[in-house]
Amino acid sequence: MSNEEFRAAMSRLAAGVVLVTAHDADYGPRGEDVGMTATAFLSVSLDPPLVMVSLRTGSRMDDLLAEQPLWGVSLLAETQRQVAGRFAMKGRVSDRLLFEDLAHERGEVCGAPLITGALATLECRTEQRVEAGDHTLVIGRVLKVGLEGPGTGPLTYFKGRYRHLA
Repeated sequence: MSNEEFRAAMSRLAAGVVLVTAHDADYGPRGEDVGMTATAFLSVSLDPPLVMVSLRTGSRMDDLLAEQPLWGVSLLAETQRQVAGRFAMKGRVSDRLLFEDLAHERGEVCGAPLITGALATLECRTEQRVEAGDHTLVIGRVLKVGLEGPGTGPLTYFKGRYRHLA
């Protein structure tokens, strides 16, 4: 099996799209907000409430969450394709400009930006990190949930493209 075959097989698995965010207080005088689009995100447990996100090892988010235990997740609505694309860009210099004109609120518990209009928001604290190949699985305890999102469907990712449910 080649990497291309494995990637093609996995692209046929539809996934929800989330924005994982954290605040890096040590970056500059006021800190910096960091965001990353993710499709490898899931609920792990109801009791206690746990979720998991898969981060590319050595990515900015992986490095930050190794030091910062508090982070946020915005479950993106089908109308938020631009948000997903904005934070999926490779090689960007800083996330500061990406958040600048994006409606968001700062999480009460995690201090990270939570996207306005998301289907739901979660504020999490890292419970465990598991090295898995070229990724790190970050398991977080959900400390607070926000459910003020619109009545639209989720943004999904299937065969390499953002989609909405029919």
